[in-house]
Amino acid sequence: MMIFQLPNRCFNVASKAVLINNVLKFNYSTQEKIRVRFAPSPTGYLHLGGLRTALYNYLFAKKYRGTFILRIEDTDQTRKVSGAADALEKDLLWAGIEINEGPSQGGSFGSYLQSERLEIYREHINVLLDKGSAYRCFCNERRLNLLKREALKRQEIPKYDNRCRHLTEEEIKNRLSKGDSCCIRFKMSDQEDSFLDLIYGKVSYNIALNEGDPVILKSDGYPTYHFANVVDDHLMEVSHVLRGVEWQISTTKHIQLYRAFGWQPPQYGHLPLILNADGTKLSKRQGDIRIGNYRENGILPLALLNFIVHSGGGFEKDLKRHLKPHCYSIEELCEQFDLSNVNSHSGKLINERLLEYNRLELKRQFENLESRKQLINNIKELSKIHLNDKSTTILVDQQHIEHILKWSLNRISKLSELFSPDLRFIWTLPESYEVDKSVFSVLSGLKERLSKLEKFDRQELNATLKQISSEHNLKYGMLMKSLRTILSGLKEGPSIAEMIEILGKQDTIKRIELCLNKNYHLR
Repeated sequence: MMIFQLPNRCFNVASKAVLINNVLKFNYSTQEKIRVRFAPSPTGYLHLGGLRTALYNYLFAKKYRGTFILRIEDTDQTRKVSGAADALEKDLLWAGIEINEGPSQGGSFGSYLQSERLEIYREHINVLLDKGSAYRCFCNERRLNLLKREALKRQEIPKYDNRCRHLTEEEIKNRLSKGDSCCIRFKMSDQEDSFLDLIYGKVSYNIALNEGDPVILKSDGYPTYHFANVVDDHLMEVSHVLRGVEWQISTTKHIQLYRAFGWQPPQYGHLPLILNADGTKLSKRQGDIRIGNYRENGILPLALLNFIVHSGGGFEKDLKRHLKPHCYSIEELCEQFDLSNVNSHSGKLINERLLEYNRLELKRQFENLESRKQLINNIKELSKIHLNDKSTTILVDQQHIEHILKWSLNRISKLSELFSPDLRFIWTLPESYEVDKSVFSVLSGLKERLSKLEKFDRQELNATLKQISSEHNLKYGMLMKSLRTILSGLKEGPSIAEMIEILGKQDTIKRIELCLNKNYHLR
């Protein structure tokens, strides 16, 4: 069982702040650089939990002028998914996380693919064998399964019985001469170990209570996660390991490996779980938590990052919840990031906040001239997907797009919403008209009245349309129906006043002129 020993039974924010400041002072006083890593396995896509871990590491490194490393832990070849490593890197870069060292970026400590570091692991395995800290194990799968079944019958925790730890040198030589397959196991201590977690405080655990000696090199020559992880963190000079709390139980195992080599372990901090809104754990089987899914569905990177950090703590803004929601930039998040403010309890995702952050980020991008250009380009790309009718006149010039964005940014959460069927008229011109004669006769006058309006809002437009209807003795419903045809070519959609407001004065008058000047069918 895991035992937490916290000072005065409480590892509070002040205690964490003192600890973290002391750790950072140690780094600076010894001129040790802050080096952190995100080390995913390429067994699938990047999801919210993984992105949160990468983000916190990145912000920690950026805040203290350190280095953020991407390392791909692909030693489990049976679970490796083709293309997953490239997709992981693509998702990180899309999210705005800059990689200082990695498979694509290179660096002084490469390779950053574990499958290309096998010789390094073998060398370090030999060090442990020579020291007597590791041994060869010849137990086959059948015997291990038998041990497991017997333990379960006795209602005990299944674990290896360390049988091969006691083989003599002669027995080992004989087995090797016969060509018997073997793996390498690490001799675990049966003493309780402890470490100071930057988030949870002092953690003590006797790993031998629940595990036998762990495999560190498999019979296929590939290292296990725990061994490769320790060797690489040391050789890559990783100073701090920030990872999910699910790895906390393995940390004392890692510390024993460090001790066996005579190395100084890094500082460890374990991030609490992120939970679904209903309190259930996030799972890779949830397709909707895949980072690519958010990107494909119009969620912007900063909106997603703010959504994640809102549930996990670690930021000054979490102490100011009374303030209006704000979508913070990477620089603002970095400035506010404080490891001592990270919660030690799980956080729940507040799903409705995601679209709120996305709306705020759309508005921020529109207000910036450079990012506005990208928004306009995004609209043009979306138009190719949603408006693929070549017979239709499509309006995607810059001025028109800017007008539509200005109108819509307080109303939409995603750009794709601008291409819903009832808003199709924004981007297309009607191809033909069926207008009642009595309505057609007032169009020139309506155009003049609209051009003179100072206020072009719904209230003023509704009043003007009702006046036109009354002055010309027109049925109001007939006028509205004809104007809908003239302005959109659609049978349904927003109210006419709202439609005119969306299009704006210039585009509305242009569409009325097109009807007046084009071939039409009078009813």
